[in-house]
Amino acid sequence: MPSVEGTRARRDTARRQWLWIGLGAVVVAALVTTLVLVLPQTRDTGGRQVAERKTAAEAFPGGLAKQPADENQPGKREAEARADGQDTTAAKIAVIADQPIATWLTNTSIPKTRETIRDVVRSAERQRETPVFVLYNVPDRDCGSYSKGGTEASAYLPWVRAAVQAMAGSKAVVLVEPDAIAQIQVCKRLEDERLPLLRKAVGELTGHGLTVYLDGGNENRVPTATMAKWLREAGVDRTQGFFTNVSNFYRVDQERAYADELADAIGGDPHFVIDVSRNGQGWRGTWCNPDGAGLGQTPRVTQGSTRLDALLWVKTPGLSDGTCNGGPAAGQWWESYALGLVENRKRD
Repeated sequence: MPSVEGTRARRDTARRQWLWIGLGAVVVAALVTTLVLVLPQTRDTGGRQVAERKTAAEAFPGGLAKQPADENQPGKREAEARADGQDTTAAKIAVIADQPIATWLTNTSIPKTRETIRDVVRSAERQRETPVFVLYNVPDRDCGSYSKGGTEASAYLPWVRAAVQAMAGSKAVVLVEPDAIAQIQVCKRLEDERLPLLRKAVGELTGHGLTVYLDGGNENRVPTATMAKWLREAGVDRTQGFFTNVSNFYRVDQERAYADELADAIGGDPHFVIDVSRNGQGWRGTWCNPDGAGLGQTPRVTQGSTRLDALLWVKTPGLSDGTCNGGPAAGQWWESYALGLVENRKRD
């Protein structure tokens, strides 16, 4: 007859075995859940592996987050105006400052870039809404024009990687390098290296729970078939889709028609977002500080019944496009222009 001590020992061993089996099952389940939630799901489309696109609500959970005070340039100017007793001016600037505006990442310093991202992400978490970032630091940015700059070629991917590490898990929306693809049409020196570099950047951005859109230009800029080809080469199949009209002035109906045509040409049902920050009066004859421009529609996420995910304020209204038409340097606050945008705004 076995001893009591031996029986107890066998029972304890069995319990420990079942405990470890249970813990292992929990770990496996957690790992599977993480892979499902974070890693993009793909499907085969005509021999291409294409990411399963999210619904608009999945791409922008909770809606659009407003910028924290330290990053909100119109908000800073509004506060200064109120402190100076300029209440009328402050109220007009507040029409801009009170809206959710994308945060542009342009600083080549990795520590400062991370600091900005973390500030915006923490603020968005408090709001329980989605932050929108714009990566704008590609080498030879703007082909040496008004917004020239960017990182050195060897520094770009490490900069992107650092930005992604700071965003990981935040469910942020990331717009990758406005003009970076469309500008190839007029800046041929970018043709050989730009698209492979962006494809590598997409690789860095993939698998961290982020929603990524690439540069789709705007209508009347690049032939649709050419733009579709370039987007595929840049890795659009691994992203949510593309954005259009950034820092430009075309009406929503025009841009939507163009974006739908471009999506059809790409194939695989990519989604898109449109910048409506300054298109309230439509195209005014130039992309650079045109006279008579006005604020566009209030930024918002769509109901998700089409490929249009959101109407965004990507460009910060009131920041100059460059030293054209009387404007200051690109990215500088231009108050008279900001007030004009408010005066000419489109009413929803």
